Amino acid sequence: MTSTVDLNCDLGESFGPWEMGNDAAMIELATSVNVACGFHAGDADIMRRTVEMAKAKGVSVGAHPGYRDLHGFGRRPVPGLTSSEIENLVAYQIGALQAIATAAGHKVTHVKAHGALSNVACEDDMTANAIARAIKAVDPSLIFVVLANSKLVTAGEKANLSMAHEVFADRAYDDNGLLVSRSKPGAVLHDPKQIADRVVRMVQDGAVVSVTGKVMKMRTDTVCIHGDTAGAVEIAREVRRALDAAGVEVAPFKTAA
Repeated sequence: MTSTVDLNCDLGESFGPWEMGNDAAMIELATSVNVACGFHAGDADIMRRTVEMAKAKGVSVGAHPGYRDLHGFGRRPVPGLTSSEIENLVAYQIGALQAIATAAGHKVTHVKAHGALSNVACEDDMTANAIARAIKAVDPSLIFVVLANSKLVTAGEKANLSMAHEVFADRAYDDNGLLVSRSKPGAVLHDPKQIADRVVRMVQDGAVVSVTGKVMKMRTDTVCIHGDTAGAVEIAREVRRALDAAGVEVAPFKTAA
């Protein structure tokens, strides 16, 4: 049974005057945040504002690199990219957030791939290894946030990176341990009480239950709640309440192999 778990959220996903989610409220509830780096969402000013809010609340900050696809919010695969191109686009985005964080007096501690980039990497060795190589090249001390039981884990091990194994509070799982495609009904969960009860079971049992009822063991270092999910703030509040009631400490993940 896990007695401590991190609660992470993808934030900084607004762009210019267009707002996505309630970052200020989510930062009050999360212990680590993954900041969009300008390719799928976000811009320099939003990155700076998000990092400053995180610093003020003592929340860890990580880079959230994705495909260069603002119009599709980084949730559409971009086929045809070479390993080198993927490595470069990830390194570029990590470096951008590191510069912003340094200017704000904060530090980037981890990296978590966004959307389609992560989904592809979970099943594709080339993409997963390119992401891991980029992280190692930029800063080998960065923690690689990986979908538990996916090819990202294998890539992190190959690159000798410290990893935080992630499960998703608000997403349904297929029997193969991967996330149900957002194009399918029921892929995104919305009921705060149901989600909170599910998270407690994930943390206590070290396992997730698929859409067919299959129980799959998964290491659980960090739990993600998407900042753009409808009702995200209410979901996060209920998850925090349920974890507290179950005696689970919510705290930033530590460096772990």
